[in-house]
Amino acid sequence: MCGIVGYVGPKQATPILLGGLRRLEYRGYDSAGVAVVGSRGAQVLRCRGKLAGLEAMVQREMPEGTLGIGHTRWATHGRPSEANAHPHKVGSVSVVHNGIIENYLPLRARLETSGRKFSSETDTEIVAHLIDESLLGGAPSLVEALRVALRQVHGAYALVAISDKHPGEIVAAKNASPLVLGLGKGETFLASDVPAILEHTREVVFLDEGDVVQVTADGATITDVEGKPRQRPARSIEWDAAAAEKGGYPHFMLKEIHEQPRAITDTLRGRLLLEDRDADLEGFEVDVRNLRRVLIIACGTSYHAGLVGKFMIEGTARVPVEVDLASEFRYRDPVVGAGDLVIAISQSGETADTLAAVKEARARGARVLAISNVVDSAIPRSSNGVLYTHAGPEIGVASTKCFTAQLAALSLIAIHLGRRTGKLAPDAAAKLVEELALTPTKMTEALEALGDMKQLAREYRYAKDFLFLGRGTNYPIALEGALKLKEISYIHAEGYAAGEMKHGPIALVDDGVPVVVLAPQGPGYEKVLSNLAEVRARNGEIIGVGTKGDQQLANLCDRVLSIPDAPALLQPFLTVLPLQLMSYAIAVAKGNDVDQPRNLAKSVTVE
Repeated sequence: MCGIVGYVGPKQATPILLGGLRRLEYRGYDSAGVAVVGSRGAQVLRCRGKLAGLEAMVQREMPEGTLGIGHTRWATHGRPSEANAHPHKVGSVSVVHNGIIENYLPLRARLETSGRKFSSETDTEIVAHLIDESLLGGAPSLVEALRVALRQVHGAYALVAISDKHPGEIVAAKNASPLVLGLGKGETFLASDVPAILEHTREVVFLDEGDVVQVTADGATITDVEGKPRQRPARSIEWDAAAAEKGGYPHFMLKEIHEQPRAITDTLRGRLLLEDRDADLEGFEVDVRNLRRVLIIACGTSYHAGLVGKFMIEGTARVPVEVDLASEFRYRDPVVGAGDLVIAISQSGETADTLAAVKEARARGARVLAISNVVDSAIPRSSNGVLYTHAGPEIGVASTKCFTAQLAALSLIAIHLGRRTGKLAPDAAAKLVEELALTPTKMTEALEALGDMKQLAREYRYAKDFLFLGRGTNYPIALEGALKLKEISYIHAEGYAAGEMKHGPIALVDDGVPVVVLAPQGPGYEKVLSNLAEVRARNGEIIGVGTKGDQQLANLCDRVLSIPDAPALLQPFLTVLPLQLMSYAIAVAKGNDVDQPRNLAKSVTVE
């Protein structure tokens, strides 16, 4: 959701804060601000809009000081405006916040009754008032004032606070929203995500639920809300800041699309066992004798990966699989318990809805295996086991490489379960393992052959609606293709199971509605061609995605985007590529901000 950076050390804080916010702007770009403590107390600069506006303000008047906090906002409580931008300063206290304070209304009413005035619509300003109230009431330290405030608030938060009266010190707290501590030599950092501080240190501590931190230039002390000490291990980050840069591409999204073969290779490395015709889940054991079903929970693009995972696991292990939207899961009194394997998918590992679903599933006796791209994030920590993807940092808000890396992780789970249930025969396992190992090469081949799609984008950038059709494993890819187009081009798009066309959606087809049909050769191919013919008979303009060299498909389509041949279970790795590239090209042709689409943020850490 929002992005947070904090710094205390010997250097000027403002350039460090701005550099960190630049790497976190994918988390929100409705407004931005910094508060820097110098000889005259905290100087706060804030503005509505993207970080460039704040950078322009800093060029005119740079706050001086060696301690500060910064924030880039994705609006929840209160519209995007300068008044609602963080940091919020009340008395001597400045606060930044990621999350939602659920009981802010009664707290605000109580504070207003006591005579306090509010200058914003946000829930965050409540916390600044509570800390200031505690300090004025005699709290012996800034960290104790924070603890007093925390005992009154309920909700999800990563909170970072400073005070003019406590120079040289930053305090912070984490509950259900990500916060990372960075340890340097004579300097200490706080951030919502690792890329913000990698330029300065690779030694990080991933804070856990309920942690309260007191930060100085010499390090940090971690306690709980009652002041009891907590120990958190430091970890060394292997990838460097350059991995989060564009590397010559015009946008992060395009770079990340082309990084997918590498991401798949890294996710499979050491886990795909060619000689053993098997897959290693890194110590997570599944008792298949007592396995009743698999339940996959996720949101957004991760949900679409889960839908593909259903086909993969049912096709190899012959175990029933259900896929549930995490945002709905715990609100319907789910039937889940012992004998269920729950697979929770989240790129960030911090998705609030998915985290809540994980806790609900475990409370009811299910075992949970997480799939995440972020080490030691909340969902892996709350699960029985974790299978990490190795996509590296994904900066573009519209997920691409994390999606296919999730497919790779689900493929490993499918092979592992299939071998242990005995439903995936050794010869079939050998073939599937070999094909999966070849997938990154086929993805590279497809990306090179598809090109930049600029001509296609020029033709379709003014379309008002798109339809995406697919069958089997490609039905979830139709959903994902429609989502990508909506996310970054702002064109209305819908994905459907191809066989459902005649049950309603065909009424939308006319000569102004492009229809993308996923029709690679394999199971259901002839049926998809029949659905395609229904569209063609109604003058729909057809963009086909099919197997290289398929002349029959080419004869039925206005345009064909070709991919290499692959088994049905692995086709989604390839069929998604032209849809990602097409969405990207159309968005660029429309002049949209591809990496930071409107109203979206990378990690949804509030419900």
